[in-house]
Amino acid sequence: MKITLNRINNDFLFECTNSQGNSIFLDNTSQPGAKGVSPMESILMAVAGCSGIDIVSILKKQRQEITHFKAEVEGERIPMGDAKPFKAIKLKFLLEGNIDPKKAQKAAQLSFEKYCSVSKTLEPSVEIGYEVFVNREMVPPSI
Repeated sequence: MKITLNRINNDFLFECTNSQGNSIFLDNTSQPGAKGVSPMESILMAVAGCSGIDIVSILKKQRQEITHFKAEVEGERIPMGDAKPFKAIKLKFLLEGNIDPKKAQKAAQLSFEKYCSVSKTLEPSVEIGYEVFVNREMVPPSI
């Protein structure tokens, strides 16, 4: 896996491109007029995207009909010298459709316990939690 980062302007805007030519823009969002996401925001996006791919893939294999999928992610940071790494990340998955809530909860559990490489990379130092909602109803973790 290889990513190329190129500076786009005279400030902090960078284009990051993968080997397939797909790009995202990173910027210093503390500056006015930022045109990309911050590197720390991109970590939250990566956790949501990785687990989202897992959950959708698992549910599709189980023939669950997902009409809407959304994830909301919040990160809690702590000062550590001059850096502010994440201490905790919490995700909320909002699914709609003809979906068995037990299967949705199990898919999320499998993602975080087994499949999501991003969360596994962060896991040793970041507490990651999640909630699953199916058709606006929270699915209890014990299901």
